Amino acid sequence: MVEITVKYLGDLRCEATHGPSGKTLVTDAPVDNEGKGESFSPTDLAATSLGACLMTIMGIVARRHEIDMAGTTLNVRKIMSAEAPRKIARIEVAFNIPLPPDHPKRQLLESASRSCPVHLSLHPDIQQDFVFDWTGLPSS
Repeated sequence: MVEITVKYLGDLRCEATHGPSGKTLVTDAPVDNEGKGESFSPTDLAATSLGACLMTIMGIVARRHEIDMAGTTLNVRKIMSAEAPRKIARIEVAFNIPLPPDHPKRQLLESASRSCPVHLSLHPDIQQDFVFDWTGLPSS
């Protein structure tokens, strides 16, 4: 169990403190929802959590199989619903993996990402689109 404490700072801004580490982060409401947009919004953090979780799970599997995934990046795009109620409608995740497209563990790594707890915990109405770009040269 992990405890996180959230304090309302006023002006649509919150500070969250991670119990075990004491690390903090600040959220701010986005400009299109009456905020200043000066930090991550709560829904930005949901999308960020998905991206970090996907990468972490892939990293765990890569480490177990002695695969060097150094330099792998991903880009997360969060799309909010146009209609009420305001919610995340879709999250697009684009991976850039500097390994060859014919890497023998490609399917294992892609499948591993889909076992990420955040991916499995998000509401099924949130469309999650994953694109994997294996940018390395084919092995010979």
